[in-house]
This record gives sequence, structure tokens and C-alpha cells, in this order.
Amino acid sequence: MSTPVRVVICDDQVLIRTGLATIIDAQPDLEVVGECGDGQAGVDLARELRPDVVVMDIRMPVLDGLEATRLLAGAGVEHPVKVLVVTTFNLDEYVYEALRAGASGFLLKDAPPDRLLHGIRTVAMGAALLDPDVTRRLVGRYAARIRPAEAGAARDIPLTPREMEVLRLIADGLSNSEIAASLVISPETVKTFVSRILTKLNLRDRVQAVVFAYRHGLVT
Repeated sequence: MSTPVRVVICDDQVLIRTGLATIIDAQPDLEVVGECGDGQAGVDLARELRPDVVVMDIRMPVLDGLEATRLLAGAGVEHPVKVLVVTTFNLDEYVYEALRAGASGFLLKDAPPDRLLHGIRTVAMGAALLDPDVTRRLVGRYAARIRPAEAGAARDIPLTPREMEVLRLIADGLSNSEIAASLVISPETVKTFVSRILTKLNLRDRVQAVVFAYRHGLVT
């Protein structure tokens, strides 16, 4: 990107907010344009500044990160803002709900700085970020709750067998290169399959693809 990625940080803990800002601002291609300590302020700031990415905490006063994400990136939002949710291991269910609310991805708060920076850049470019270390555990834990009750839901999904195979691997948290290695195809071919899947299912990104796969019982 020719201009720096503009970032808003929304976290109610001042030390964490300051630390994130220091790490992000040290990068020549990233710029913190705003900081706030509650979800409502985050929504207002993002609507005013139109950043490329909002780094969003979940548990905050006034308005929590779930509702703030929904207001910024949820279904029906005319001009959605990309949201990268940060959380801790003991907030799995909240992370899942944040992804359903429209977040483009999530990271753990104890992730190393390079993973945070990679996450911001990934989300800014329009891709989704799923931490492979926790994706399967995160969504799998609630698979029974989110999977539809009716049997045979997969029969109505308009994907080819190969596309279904790729979708299942996406839901397992595999990257494009890992999917390519698993199916013995090129990464470019995987990208084509992913694009077709998102288009056919009217999904925004890989995060929504994971949720779709679990909701339709494609993975266990």
C-alpha cells in the first residue's frame, strides 16, 4: 500500500492501548490515527476517521466490543469498517460472536508483536485473519450450538465436491499454502477456489466461510 495503513485502537486498558500504539507506530507502513477506551467511543471515532482497521478489545465499558463490531462491520452496515478483534484464551465464545458480528479476524492478546502487525496488514488488504492455533478449538467448541438441527443441510450448498473440500480445510484453519500442500495443487489454484466459494455463498471473507461451514455441519 502506498500510504500507511490507518489504525484506530479501542481498548479500555491504558497500558495495553499505549503498548499497541507504540508497536504499530514504529512501522513505516502503519499509523495510529486514534485511540479510545470504550466501544461507543470506538464506533464514533471509526465513523469519524474512517480508518483502514480498528483493533478492538471485547470487554469494555459503555458498549462492549461485540456490539461495537456489529455497528461498524455487521450485516446491513452501508460502509463497513474492518475490525481486528483481540482477546484472551478464556473468552472463546465472545470471539466467536465477534466473528459473527462482522469482525475480519481475531488475535490473542499474548500474540507476539509480529503476529499483531501481520494481522493488521492482512485485514487492511481485505483478507481475513484466523489464528490457526485456536480457530478449530474456538469454533469447534460451539459447533453443536451453531449447527442447524435439520439433517442433510449440506445437500443444498451450491459448491462442487472440490470446492466443498477446500471449504472444509478453510474451516480447519489451514492457510492457502497449507491447503495447496494438502490437496497437491498450486497456491494460485487454491486462491481461485476460495474466491469461487466466497462468491457462490455470498460470503465476505474466510472468517464467514468458517462460520458457514460449522453452521451447515460440514466439519465436526
